[in-house]
Amino acid sequence: MIVLSGVNKYFGDLHVLRDIDLTVRRGEVVTVLGPSGSGKSTLCRTINRLEPVDSGTVAVDGRPLPAGGPELAELRADVGMVFQSFNLFSHRTVLENVTLAPIRVRGRDKAEAERRARELLARVGVTGQDEKYPRQLSGGQQQRVAIARALAMDPKALLFDEPTSALDPEMINEVLEVMRDLAAGGMTMLVVTHEMGFARSAADRVIFMADGRILEDQPPEQFFTSPATDRARDFLAKILRH
Repeated sequence: MIVLSGVNKYFGDLHVLRDIDLTVRRGEVVTVLGPSGSGKSTLCRTINRLEPVDSGTVAVDGRPLPAGGPELAELRADVGMVFQSFNLFSHRTVLENVTLAPIRVRGRDKAEAERRARELLARVGVTGQDEKYPRQLSGGQQQRVAIARALAMDPKALLFDEPTSALDPEMINEVLEVMRDLAAGGMTMLVVTHEMGFARSAADRVIFMADGRILEDQPPEQFFTSPATDRARDFLAKILRH
């Protein structure tokens, strides 16, 4: 579903992605772990061209990533993205947030879009909040609305960029439960996260990054019990000690 080949990305003199090769198969859940500044979020953002790459190729569902125009808009409609800061439209209701793109981008009938939106809001556990505005919701509710908004486009894959990092601790599990449900349902997912429990229990593979490189690509149990690199062992020792 997602293939990155020889991808390099610079911010000025800073080489943030170094020769990245990564394949995410259809229906697979891949978590990306690593220390801050390792390139995890940049990797995620290159897949729907929120960050253009300097060299290498990115393909989604067998199609090279378009440079822009209607083709790029179409690809972004097929690859949903959930951000750490929710990015909901503050001046629109919950229902409007979820229906806006299906109506405008997919050309769906308003009544059908609203019916589908209510189904998805129920699925993510935010029933009865349709007419509220984002500021009236908890952080966990806002993030679940953001997931419903991404799902409303019927995406081929979902990208999550540290979706729980802005949440209070008691709200993290409610969002992770929604993500586990999506994973169990066969959604193709690439998840940048610090949630080790989710990576261990819900992922098919764990990618470990440091200094802009992929250092490990392992099944979760293998990564957490016998990481192959000193860098990963050091990272896990620090993370799991807390």
